[in-house]
Amino acid sequence: MKFAHQTFAEVWLADFEFYAPPGECPEVICLVARELVSGRLVRLWHDEINGLHTPPYRTDPKVLFVAYYASAEIGCHLSLGWPLPANILDLYTEFRVLSNGLSPPCGNGLLGALAWHGLATIAADEKTGMRDLAIRGGPFTPEEKAALLEYCQSDVDALARLLTAMRASLDLPRALLRGRYMKAAARMERTGVPMDIVLLECLREHWDSLKSGLISRIDADYGVYDEKGAFKQTRFAGYLAENSIPWPHLDSGALNLKDDTFRDMARSYPELGPLKELRVSLGQMRLEALEVGKDGRNRCLLSAFRARTGRNQPSNKKFIFGPAVWLRGLIRPETGWGLAYIDWSQQEFGIAAALSKDSAMQEAYLSGDPYLAFAIQAGAVPEDATKTSHPEVREQFKACALAVQYGMGAEALAIKIGQPPYRGRELLALHKRTYRTFWRWSHSALDTAMLNGALNSVFGWRIHIGPGVNPRSIQNFPMQANGAEMLRLACCFATEAGIRVCAPVHDAILIEAPLDDLEKTVQQTQDLMVDASRIVLDGFTLRSDAELIRYPDRYSDKRGKAMWSEVMDLLGRSTC
Repeated sequence: MKFAHQTFAEVWLADFEFYAPPGECPEVICLVARELVSGRLVRLWHDEINGLHTPPYRTDPKVLFVAYYASAEIGCHLSLGWPLPANILDLYTEFRVLSNGLSPPCGNGLLGALAWHGLATIAADEKTGMRDLAIRGGPFTPEEKAALLEYCQSDVDALARLLTAMRASLDLPRALLRGRYMKAAARMERTGVPMDIVLLECLREHWDSLKSGLISRIDADYGVYDEKGAFKQTRFAGYLAENSIPWPHLDSGALNLKDDTFRDMARSYPELGPLKELRVSLGQMRLEALEVGKDGRNRCLLSAFRARTGRNQPSNKKFIFGPAVWLRGLIRPETGWGLAYIDWSQQEFGIAAALSKDSAMQEAYLSGDPYLAFAIQAGAVPEDATKTSHPEVREQFKACALAVQYGMGAEALAIKIGQPPYRGRELLALHKRTYRTFWRWSHSALDTAMLNGALNSVFGWRIHIGPGVNPRSIQNFPMQANGAEMLRLACCFATEAGIRVCAPVHDAILIEAPLDDLEKTVQQTQDLMVDASRIVLDGFTLRSDAELIRYPDRYSDKRGKAMWSEVMDLLGRSTC
């Protein structure tokens, strides 16, 4: 069957029903698959599937495997020990490309995609009922078995109709690249993040009693909580005034207390870090929601391609990198193993420099310290300046460079660096003067998006320009979307090379390896990340940094060290 200049001997559409308790790998219930041209149908129940060492369909490069949110199907392949399909077309990712930014009225699930194309669907409540039945797990009555197989086949039949409707819009080479990433996502979801499960259970048991102690200890430096443990905005306003910390306000005049604001301000004013961590821990953190399997692995859906930029968007409650950063101290390699957190250095600055072909910006990135280089290029510090000799100026220019990447205005920048508004305007003017080529490219990208109604990454991830779009988010899209492309490609390379990738984290990868192989595996991963940057950026390469954690040490984020120490002190090792 021919697809956009590529012919496949067979096209298989497949759907699994499976049972996966929180933190565990999927246990297959049933499978239905249909070959599109011949119409051959396969319907297998759990017992029949477990007797197979290979799938009941071909997976070689001459075959196309079609699914909706394919990492689920690939996860079932991994649980069964089956080889993975060479070519994956995931109609979920392609529907996201088709509708990203336009907010499909019925959502991004299979029913939403079918409704978008005017195709018949089963009732949403019927689908929910069948999904709940599968999630419940067995044993199943004969009637339930028959119902689940029929439901599974209805999804495969719907997938066939959807493929026909979407076929003309498919950009197959890029679609197969996105399908390739869904294989990597399934592998990473199966590997998971190793956790100190004993300490986690201890925290869960004593968390309620720890909260009041944390408020008492940490709030001693702020005085913003009342005797009932409630955060008081008036007290916080007084603390800010007393310490001369400028703070963003809402249009109503009230302090902006959103989580993103607290996070950004804590970066500018590190003394606010413990308070920020306390607020997140008290207000959002649900230790029971962290999905950790019996083997001590944090596993959850990575929600690939869910963000408008194409980045993963896993649940902040279920994923260990979602809640308060101090909790990441629970990440701990197993005996005889090590972890490495490898992230691209100044990734978005490097992407902007490469895509805009701004030679001055590229030179700044290649210097190793683009923020200090920016200050030197702007004439704000002498050419022999260092981080040590001009730390405050470097921090201001760093804040400016980051502000540009996120579309931040002059006033917000001034607040971030604790300076009057004129300084924010001055810094942005220096950026525009120093990197003129970048600014012409950025404005051109925005104009293109507005004229064409869409903007693409280098591999075709697309944002559609809907009503009420924020121009600043569009200007930031090339950096974010191509950063996501780079991470996906690096994850493909690493997992295909047999590297155990525990999780992708924004612009970083967490890997694990036996202690004897850790440094070699880190170097291999960094080399693959260089390759990914070279491909996405047409020859320009980005460097990466690696933090190694060897058993019995645990992961530590400097932003959460103070909070971790307080929690451990309150908890007391004897308690556990």
